[in-house]
Parts: sequence; C-alpha cells; structure tokens
Amino acid sequence: MRVFAFLGINKVGIVERPIPEPGPDDAVIRTTASLVCTSDVHTVRGVLPVQPGRGLGHESVGIVHSVGRNVARWKEGDRIAVCGATPCGKCDWCQRGFTSQCGGTLGSYKFTVQRDGNLAEYFLVNDADFNLAAVPKSLTDEQALYATDMLTTGLAGAENAEIPLGGTVAIFAQGPVGLCATAGARLLGAGLIIAVEPVPHRQALARRFGADIIVDPSQCDAVERIRDLTGGVGVDSAIEAVGLPQTFENCIKVTRAGGVISNVGYHGEAGPTLQIPLADFGLGMGDKKIRTALCPGGRDRMTRLLRLIETGRVDPTPLTTHRFHFDQVERAFQLMVTKAENIIKPLITYA
Repeated sequence: MRVFAFLGINKVGIVERPIPEPGPDDAVIRTTASLVCTSDVHTVRGVLPVQPGRGLGHESVGIVHSVGRNVARWKEGDRIAVCGATPCGKCDWCQRGFTSQCGGTLGSYKFTVQRDGNLAEYFLVNDADFNLAAVPKSLTDEQALYATDMLTTGLAGAENAEIPLGGTVAIFAQGPVGLCATAGARLLGAGLIIAVEPVPHRQALARRFGADIIVDPSQCDAVERIRDLTGGVGVDSAIEAVGLPQTFENCIKVTRAGGVISNVGYHGEAGPTLQIPLADFGLGMGDKKIRTALCPGGRDRMTRLLRLIETGRVDPTPLTTHRFHFDQVERAFQLMVTKAENIIKPLITYA
C-alpha cells in the first residue's frame, strides 16, 4: 500500500508499506476518503517527536478490510468512521472519563505519534469495538469525515465553554475548528455569537455557521470591541481555536467574572509557556474557569456527531474548499502549509 509520510523536518512524500495486520482487538480499514489537517503541518515542522518514515494523517473514513479475533461489532465490508483520537476505553484515564488522555497526557492521539497515520490506502485502528462508528447510508464520505476531528473538536470547545442558554460567547479564529465551535455554540443555544476573524472568506463562513457579529482584529482592538458589544461586562464564554498566545490572553480579557475560557487551539508552536493577564484573571480569584480538550473520540460520540449531520442540524461540508486524488496529496499538504488559494480543508479521495 501507499502511505503519505513524514520524511524529516519540512519533508513529506509517498512511501510503500505492507498492509497492516490487525491485532486481536484491532481492525484494518481500506481508506475511501481523507482530510488533511493543520496538525499534520505542525508535525512536519518538528513540533512532535516523530520518526522519519512515519505515516501522517488522522482524518479518514473507509471500509473494514479485516478484524482481529476479539472484534465483535464489525466485519469485512462495513463502512465506518473513526475519530482522530483512538482511546482504549479500558485504562484509568478512560475509566475516569478522560478518554482523550488515554494512557497519559494526549495519549489517545495515536495516529502518527504512536503508529502510522491514516493518510494511507489502508490503516489500523486499535480497540475497534470502542472506536469505530457506522456511517449512515444517507451520508457521503465527505460529510462523515468532518466527525473525525473538526466537528468533534469544535463542538468540544463549545461544550466545555458552558455557554448559558441565551448567553454570550466570543470565538477567536474561524478556521475549521473555530467554525465548528461557532456551529456548536449555535446548537447549544448561545444568544450572541461573536466571531473574531480578519480573513474575509472565513468571515463569510462564520456567518453561515451561526455567528451574529464579526469582529475583525485587523480593523479594531478586538478586546475593546467585545467589551463594547457586551455593555462593558464581557462574554459568558470565550473559545480559543487557533493556538496563539495573544488570542489565549484575549480570551481571558473578554470573559466576565464567573465565565469560562475553553481552549481547543493547538499551542505546539507557541513556545514553552502561555501567559495569564492577572488583572483580567482577577489575580487568580475572578471565578474564571479554563477548560481544554483534545478531539473526543469513541463509538458513542462519533455516532452522535454523525446523527447531527444526518438530520441536518449541522452541515460541515462548506469547509471543503479543494479536492484531490491521493496521487496529489503532497500538493494538498503544501497548500495547507501556505494557506494559499483560500484553502480551508482539502478532501482526498482514493478511488
């Protein structure tokens, strides 16, 4: 089979690899479609310690090719989706309800970090009964793909923000995760959704996904503007969806006393520390809560996300701006590096 692989810092390419064999609890999937993620870009820049030759990718759907002897729910030919995070469902972290931290901090992020990723013609999924979800017949591969990372991460940002019904929320950055957080805030009943985004085509998508007001940080002081929009008190909740120190600090600044800061941004390139503006944090006594999340996985959550798409509660497909065959995956990746051509998400097909 062919695998899109990390070949060294800022080097990628397609390599040949044997089709994997499943362990007792595993499944091997024949890939039918994938998305490229900015997290893959971070990895290739050297943010994560990955050995050259390791396969990239964590957003794929496909058909069950083979299963291990203990797998009870799935058989060859089943059409499935799997989250980019694949917890075991058995360890202490999973038992405590923190499946994203399976086995240790960020331990459920197994694709690429612990084994080959799934930007490949076939890929292995650990603990298949826990992690695989059936794709409804009415959904396309493109629709189902968004449940694998962007939707589950963005919605987790909104869920962790604890937005009161009719409450106010500011969402910093309207990339794929931020847009899905915007959709999540709307689903959860936010009364005022403020999207902070300087790029015009992403501003337009933010409105489509549910933003009531766009704040352009290139045209004004975003913190002051959000305070003005909320009568000087700040928002009930703020969501950081890009992974920058300044936006993290701004989330704290715009959140009112007793509010929640929800971080789903990837801070791997932000440096060794993040700063908390103490005055805006109430010197540590402002009753402000900070929540963080890595894309929650597992069969039950994936099934619920797919149901939201199937019933039309959310349509993530406007995020797809480019389409490529797997033969062109390197070009798709380079566009994600440069963000040229107004790219948001490139769809990769294999047939």
